[in-house]
Amino acid sequence: MAVFVALGAFLMTLVGGWTAQRVTDRRHLVLGLAGGLMLGVVGLDLLPEAMDAAGREIWGVPEALLLFVGGFLTAHLLERLLALRQAAHGADGERVPQVGLGAASAMVGHSLMDGIAIGAAFQAGSAMGLTVALAVITHDFADGFNTYTITRLYGNARRKAVAMLFADAAAPVVGAASTLLFTLPEELLGAYLGFFGGALLYLAAAEILPEAHHDHPAKSTVLCTVAGVAFIWLVVGAAE
Repeated sequence: MAVFVALGAFLMTLVGGWTAQRVTDRRHLVLGLAGGLMLGVVGLDLLPEAMDAAGREIWGVPEALLLFVGGFLTAHLLERLLALRQAAHGADGERVPQVGLGAASAMVGHSLMDGIAIGAAFQAGSAMGLTVALAVITHDFADGFNTYTITRLYGNARRKAVAMLFADAAAPVVGAASTLLFTLPEELLGAYLGFFGGALLYLAAAEILPEAHHDHPAKSTVLCTVAGVAFIWLVVGAAE
């Protein structure tokens, strides 16, 4: 049952990626929406879940928040290291394709965890499983949208972006199937969500939103960002 339901996440992810491809003539709006979706996913979905799952404190600070900051700093350091390496080879000022692939790979990892969450919820009961599956399926539109957008933003070829999109779509199905073999400890899941949330926030705040306003500092771009956050809020509220 969990694997069957996860197929809905597969289809919704592909729909999100297809949407991102079809609006290339409004790139600034796409990036503004992607930034809003990512901000909403981090602040309204990932971080609250991480705080609930990884509740213990380390030196007075919740573990999930420490890993959140660690994920942000790790994303920043990796981007700087890759940029310096590329600059040393005479490509200063250009975006680093590896950063886009790395970010998309992190999205795939997140989707894999989504599938594991579906499977684990079904182990607790059908009602719980359907509730979690609804939340995953609805926000996987944003995952597919962001996976394709991030990969292309950093200069990767379209075929690579499509490959990462299909990997992201298949990940929930694989994750759900894996719960037939093992169960991921709740605290470990929370730690991962905190770290991933920090990395995702860095990409949204330091890369995607500035790029969205670089050539088109329009009110419509800001409205798309707000709409992205509002959409995730509605999804989270409906799931609750």
